[in-house]
Amino acid sequence: MQHFLSVSTLWKPFLLFLVPLLITNILQSLSGTINTIFVGQLLGVNAVAAVAVFFPILFFLLSFVIGLAAGASVLIGQAWGAHELEKVKQITGNTLALVMSLGVVIAIIGVSFTTQALNLLGVPPEIMPLAVDYSRLMLVASPLYFIFIVYTSLMRGVGDSITPMISMGLSIVVGLLVTPALIQGWLGLPQLGIQAPAVATIVGFLVVLAYLFFYTRHKQHPLAPDARLIAHIRFDGPVTKLILRLGLPTALQMVTSSISGIVIIGLVNHYGAHATAAYGAINQVLSYVQFPAMSIAIAGSIFAAQAIGAGKDEALNCVTRTALIMNLVFTGTLILMAYVFSRHLMALFITDASVIELGQQLLHIVLWSILLFGAGSIFAGIMRASGTVLVPMLINVGCIVLIELPCAVLFSHWYGLQGIWFAYALAFTMMCIIQTAYYQFVWKKKTVQRLI
Repeated sequence: MQHFLSVSTLWKPFLLFLVPLLITNILQSLSGTINTIFVGQLLGVNAVAAVAVFFPILFFLLSFVIGLAAGASVLIGQAWGAHELEKVKQITGNTLALVMSLGVVIAIIGVSFTTQALNLLGVPPEIMPLAVDYSRLMLVASPLYFIFIVYTSLMRGVGDSITPMISMGLSIVVGLLVTPALIQGWLGLPQLGIQAPAVATIVGFLVVLAYLFFYTRHKQHPLAPDARLIAHIRFDGPVTKLILRLGLPTALQMVTSSISGIVIIGLVNHYGAHATAAYGAINQVLSYVQFPAMSIAIAGSIFAAQAIGAGKDEALNCVTRTALIMNLVFTGTLILMAYVFSRHLMALFITDASVIELGQQLLHIVLWSILLFGAGSIFAGIMRASGTVLVPMLINVGCIVLIELPCAVLFSHWYGLQGIWFAYALAFTMMCIIQTAYYQFVWKKKTVQRLI
């Protein structure tokens, strides 16, 4: 724990942890992009639409899983910081029991009610058969997907961000090989059509989980599925309650963000196809600019949890300062590059010159505020590491519900399409200000105690 002593000693381990985490997030985004390219090029527009309509369902389900993983990672970090390996295995086993149970229930219910769920989403009749075939298989795969997401997230709690990166890379390679092979029927394989990407996803998760099983046991990884860990794959009341208490607020925040995105796209659609196209391109650029900010917040939370577990509460200021400096350097650099090359970035997704110009204008309005989004996320992550999750979640949700959405409606009446992006920037700014104020004037005055 010597690296907690100062920013000058912490930056290197922080950076070594951050870079693989950042690459993993980028790879995860690219995997979806590559999958869409294969489906679009080999199966056509209706197939792309059938895959796209499943995304709201997937995001909703993943919100809960990622929330549980975030809560469990805090507990793992604290136990690892305290050098209590048995508690690390206990938390891991309990979390796996939760997500496996959740995955099996979702698979059974999802397969039984796929058509009804897609009807609720208003899926057009012409793509309904394709959407049902794809969605059913993806729901069958949900237990494997959930285990993969949670297991790799928990590895970061013990300071390992390299194994999750390798695992994500392996899953992409499997997808690159299996998806086109099953679509085209290469090597005597059956042509599965729309089911091909879903089957490739299942194969990818099976390959990666098998790799993780043997690799972690060979390396004697703290989270290796040995007899001690397997014995803990069961429900433990107090641990389960802790995981849910820490994880559900994060899940609720993600669901709220998802719903707000649906409202915003509805507002944008009123301005026509050009506005919708610009919105899509801007979101692509912003997602990559936000990756460092989100990754730094995750890293900061894990390092803070380890410091708390090690009884080094005085190191929390050092972790916070290091994360803020990293945000300024990494996110700030990307923001500057995005301003300089904004036209070229828009042209990657759009060919119409007038829409490129529109996208540039809107991108310039909101880009700078991503730096504040990153800072606010860091403060929320540090507080989450101590178990303070409810207030930071309420601040984020409140800024979305009480500032972003009403201001998007109001500003769009006042300033037109640009007003929607003014609302984004205002919400990110207020989120940062309020999170910083709560961190500085309330949370720092509390006594930080280990949760487990």
